[in-house]
Amino acid sequence: MPQPLWSWAILGLILLGVEMLSGTFYILWFGIAALCVALMLYAFPEATLALQLLAFSLLSLGSLAVWKLKYQNAVPRLRVGQSHDEAIGKFGRMTQSASAEQIGRIAFTIPVMGSREWDAISDEAIEAGAEAQIIGIEGNYLRIKRKSD
Repeated sequence: MPQPLWSWAILGLILLGVEMLSGTFYILWFGIAALCVALMLYAFPEATLALQLLAFSLLSLGSLAVWKLKYQNAVPRLRVGQSHDEAIGKFGRMTQSASAEQIGRIAFTIPVMGSREWDAISDEAIEAGAEAQIIGIEGNYLRIKRKSD
């Protein structure tokens, strides 16, 4: 019968290998937790199976939860999927009027984030033909304001 220390170490290495194939970062925490249980067994070889499973569960789910909370805070929720820092401040011409109640359309001479035309939202009324400036990106919409003269 294999020693529990080696069983946990092999499980941890297998999980890390699966993580390298998937690239999701979810399995990583389970592999690290299994390796930590192997280290715990090295330091405390008389640990019971119940303690081993408890340690694995707490380490796996705890580290996954901490990573998930930190990861969610690091990645903005509303993003088109491309870098938008360069788009902020660009000017375009309205092809359809926009207001707080109506989604408009704005066109650019040079494509912004891969497209010449975007749906646009604004808190103020901006009529078709007027120039507007990008002040933010919300989902698949550009938040705009009237160009100040």
